[in-house]
Amino acid sequence: MGKCLSCLRDDQGLKHHEQQLEPFPATEGRNLAVAYHQCRGLSERSTTKDQQASTHIVSEHSSIVCTTSLPSAATADRCTPLLAARLSADACSNGTKHSNIMGVTGGTSGSATNSNSSEKKSFYARIPPLTRPTSHEHRRPSSKEYYSETKINTLFDVYREPPQLDTVSADEDAEDVILTEGIQRFCADLDVSADDFRVLLFAWKCEAETMCRFTRSEFVRGCKALRVDSIKSIVSKFPEMQKEVQEFDKFKNMYKWAFKFGLDNDVGQRILPSDIAILLWKLVFEQRKPKILDRWLAFLECHPSVRGIPRDTWNMFLNFSETIGDDLSTYDDTEAWPSLFDDFVEYENDQLNQNISKDPKQ
Repeated sequence: MGKCLSCLRDDQGLKHHEQQLEPFPATEGRNLAVAYHQCRGLSERSTTKDQQASTHIVSEHSSIVCTTSLPSAATADRCTPLLAARLSADACSNGTKHSNIMGVTGGTSGSATNSNSSEKKSFYARIPPLTRPTSHEHRRPSSKEYYSETKINTLFDVYREPPQLDTVSADEDAEDVILTEGIQRFCADLDVSADDFRVLLFAWKCEAETMCRFTRSEFVRGCKALRVDSIKSIVSKFPEMQKEVQEFDKFKNMYKWAFKFGLDNDVGQRILPSDIAILLWKLVFEQRKPKILDRWLAFLECHPSVRGIPRDTWNMFLNFSETIGDDLSTYDDTEAWPSLFDDFVEYENDQLNQNISKDPKQ
């Protein structure tokens, strides 16, 4: 004797003594559950395949298969207590306890529940995870990253050199620049002086080729690199630029660029004038000043015969200041240092000897 899973699924919370039993005609030779459903009109095959469920229940005496369609909630509430009472009475008459039937079907119900839960887990596991857009996909920049090239050009026009109407230039872009007067107004709006280290960093970002001169392409390139398009946004980037050059590789890049920046390209300079070199050395080493810088600059000022600084001397001074100690004791004149460094060390040693000879204790 057996009954379908759809009927037993709602049996567990029912109180049989509170339900009123209806007479049910006995049917010989057929499954009791199938006969009951046919009498109630619930075994129609008009339901879709998604709503059909098949349950196979084997009793102790014979193999009986109960195949039914799932009833609606309202129908199940009506038929379940009647069927439960009828099955209980039939089980007692055949010598089979109702608890045995419930034991058989209970395991089936539990396995079905576990199967449903595993199906749900496997369903959610098949959902593809959300992926970030690839590099070739267009991503709209956020408000913090957004800048307008039109605004950059408008900002450049505020400080650009006014065109000379009485002068005809063969190069149309020759006057599309910001010169000394415009740079002074630009620095005034930035609330910094023209010889400020932060202005040098902005010129480095622009990759400017000449001091006191910004072309339109250089100005636009620097603003794009910083992602700025206004005076306020440029000022907000000053701390970021100062922090960036604290890294040695970034500082080295800026240091080498400063030599070319100090040259006068209009006259084809290849050697940096000493007075310009002294000003640039003071400027570039504002955040990481070496111990021998002051003595090095004093040596250059005391020797006007040194009229220029070649590129090699400029570049190697960075290594010289990093490797040579404050007392110059580690300096080796046999190494391939520029001759100007030999003169500097000799001058410093002479100054040291003179100080020792002037000591009254000696």
